[in-house]
Amino acid sequence: MPRYNTFSDDLYINMHLNTEMDLPQNRESVLHYFEQVRRRYPGMRNFYNRERQELVLEEDKDSGSYRWASVEPRRVCSGYVNPPSADEAVRQHVHVLELAPCALSLSPLDCESLNMMYGFDYTYRGNHSQLLVDVLGLIPPFERMAQIPGASMLSYEPAIQMALDEECRYQCRISFETRTSAYHVRTGDFPEDQLSVYLTVRRYGSLEGSETYADAMTELARVSREIVEGYMVDGILRPLQEAIAIS
Repeated sequence: MPRYNTFSDDLYINMHLNTEMDLPQNRESVLHYFEQVRRRYPGMRNFYNRERQELVLEEDKDSGSYRWASVEPRRVCSGYVNPPSADEAVRQHVHVLELAPCALSLSPLDCESLNMMYGFDYTYRGNHSQLLVDVLGLIPPFERMAQIPGASMLSYEPAIQMALDEECRYQCRISFETRTSAYHVRTGDFPEDQLSVYLTVRRYGSLEGSETYADAMTELARVSREIVEGYMVDGILRPLQEAIAIS
């Protein structure tokens, strides 16, 4: 398995479990859950409350590589920024999903969707949208428009979403986020900023039979790995990396 963090400047692998019903918000349940998480990962000692009732436990960010976990009224999340390997991030997500059903009274029925998200960030000083055009190309109907005299590319954030089974319960989405504005293009003053590539693999609906949330996460991790290694590395990630290196 390739080291995914070698294909971008920053890598983050996140899990989001969205529920149909509100999760417990009482002190005892939430603190017990986070204490169990910290028992496995002692470095996660920074606990705070964000807006919108989002409770977060995370490691120090100084090293650039850190774990985090959060609980919202209808969402349980886990993330690892710049993990040493994708497997290490998956193990963290599986552990969180093993704890959540008991600690947060989470039923196998109460699953609106379970998501696994890979984020690849590239630091680039230049027109992000034009870079994507150069690397990914345009669909034929748009190619001639890009040749309009004096035209400059202001926004190009392609996205594709596909069902992975006949019932559309499993879906994947690849998208891009650029951070170049019209002001940057007009002035020619491009700051060094992050260009992001996202892969989200999602399954919808309640768990089946004896299936657990950990089982579902393991399957999503397998599918995500196949998409990253089979399609994204050579088609998107490495070409972006090479284009930025020679620019």
